[in-house]
Amino acid sequence: MKLFEARGLSKRFGDQVVLEDITLGCDEGELVGIMGPNGAGKTTCFNVLTGRYRPDRGSVHFAGQDITGLAPREIARRGISRSFQIMNLFDDYSALDNVLIATPQVRRQGFNPWRDLGADSRAQELAAAVLARVGLAGKERAQARSLSYGERRALEIGVALAAEPRMLFLDEPTAGLGAEGTARLTELVAQLRRHLTIMVIEHDMKFLFGLADRISVIHWGQVIAQGTPDELRQNEWVARSNLGVLA
Repeated sequence: MKLFEARGLSKRFGDQVVLEDITLGCDEGELVGIMGPNGAGKTTCFNVLTGRYRPDRGSVHFAGQDITGLAPREIARRGISRSFQIMNLFDDYSALDNVLIATPQVRRQGFNPWRDLGADSRAQELAAAVLARVGLAGKERAQARSLSYGERRALEIGVALAAEPRMLFLDEPTAGLGAEGTARLTELVAQLRRHLTIMVIEHDMKFLFGLADRISVIHWGQVIAQGTPDELRQNEWVARSNLGVLA
C-alpha cells in the first residue's frame, strides 16, 4: 500500500475543467515530482491533494486513511506539511518565532500561542534545531523580512518541518532562486529526503530530475506521462517539449 495516493481526481471551476481523472501516489521514503507547463493544472492539483480545494470526484488517501476533502489543518494533524509558491511568513517576527508558532507544543496552547513562548526553553531548543537543519543556524533572532530570498525559502521549509510531518509537499521551491540558491536548496532537499517522504511541484527540470525517484507530467489537467527521470528522458512527448530541456 502506498503511503500517499490520489485516485481519479477531477476539479472544475465553473465551465473550466482544471483536473480530469488524476491518479498518482508515492511510497514511504520516496521523493516524487509533478511537472508540466504553466496552466497545466499543477498548482490546483497540489491544492486538492493538501485540502485547500475539495475535488469534485475522486479520493485522496494517506497512511491508509481517506483524507478527501478534509480541511488543511486536519490534514496537517495527520502528518502532512506543505510550503507555498508565494511565501507565507510572519515578516515582523524572528526566524525562531516563525518556526516556534508551527511546533506542536505551541499549537496545543490554543488561542494565544505566543503566550509565555520565551519561557519554553524546550520548544526554543527544538525550533533552533529546525533552523540549523535548514541551514539557518545563527539566524534565530533575525527578523524574517531581513533574510535573503534564499534564506526565506529555507525558513518556510523550516516552518513546514516544525510540525514534525511524515510527508512534506513543496510547491515550486526554487522559484525566484539563482544558481547558488538553487544549489543550496538542492542540498537541503537531498538531506531531507533521507528522513521524509516528499512530493514536489517544480519548473526547474534539472533540479527535479536530479532528485526525484519518479515524476508525473501533468498537461491539459491530466497525467500524460509517469516514470523515473531516465524513463521520462526517453519519452517522445517529453523529449519534443521544452519540459525535456534539463540544462
